[in-house]
Amino acid sequence: MPDSVSRPAASPASPAPAHPHAATLKRLEHSSGRLAARAIQRMDETLPWYRAMPPEHRSWIGLVAQAGIAAFTEWFRHPEAPQAISTDVFGTAPRELTRAVTLRQTVEMVRTTIEVMESAIDDVAAPGDEAVLREALLRYAREIAFATAQVYAQAAEARGAWDARLESLVVNAVLSGEADEGTVSRAAALGWNAPEYVCVLLGTAPDGDSELTVEAIRRAARHAKLQVLTGVLGSRLVVIAGGSDNPLAVAKSLIGPYAAGPVVAGPVVPDLLAATRSAAAAAAGL
Repeated sequence: MPDSVSRPAASPASPAPAHPHAATLKRLEHSSGRLAARAIQRMDETLPWYRAMPPEHRSWIGLVAQAGIAAFTEWFRHPEAPQAISTDVFGTAPRELTRAVTLRQTVEMVRTTIEVMESAIDDVAAPGDEAVLREALLRYAREIAFATAQVYAQAAEARGAWDARLESLVVNAVLSGEADEGTVSRAAALGWNAPEYVCVLLGTAPDGDSELTVEAIRRAARHAKLQVLTGVLGSRLVVIAGGSDNPLAVAKSLIGPYAAGPVVAGPVVPDLLAATRSAAAAAAGL
């Protein structure tokens, strides 16, 4: 008779280790809704800009406050696990939040929520866990501050890229003689407020980063109290300038960022649609 070998019985899976502060974690989970409601009430009492917001924006902020408290609960549950706080907290609201709510206002919102959570530590923490919960909240507050800055930096970067694309479309339309009402609308979205006098400058773009060149033009324009729409198209640096009836003075004010060589200013025209004529004259003069 062949020998039989019994397979050893499988040992049951080891249970996950209990959280060292399980009682506090459970109380924190049960308190999250109440804390979020209290944070929203505190904002309504102490932040005038929050009270003045339309209901839709206030609801976004309420969602962010709730998500922030829920994210802290997960942070406390797994303090060593990498967590994308910016996604966990700010992913609940649409991107428009960063346009409707300034960075300063968001900082005030976060600070108010953290203060409400901190004031509830003695009630939420299990006996003996008060210091542990307070330390965790302080570390989380630091991380959420970094996450807030990151969200607004990314939003600013996205807006900058979109604005640069719009500006390029406007400059191209004027230079090619194809400016229309759509061009005017795009310019308005960029802050162009229909100045009375407009002229176009053309010259050679310098080598190097075109974004730095564009920013140098903007600085010079601010100093000269001019409005500008500008861009580097191939080897040309194009500036549509508004606010002066003296094209020579405009050229002298903005010539600094151009490369060596001629810079030609077209004649002054009354508006952006007519700037195609100024651009054509400047191009003919190069």
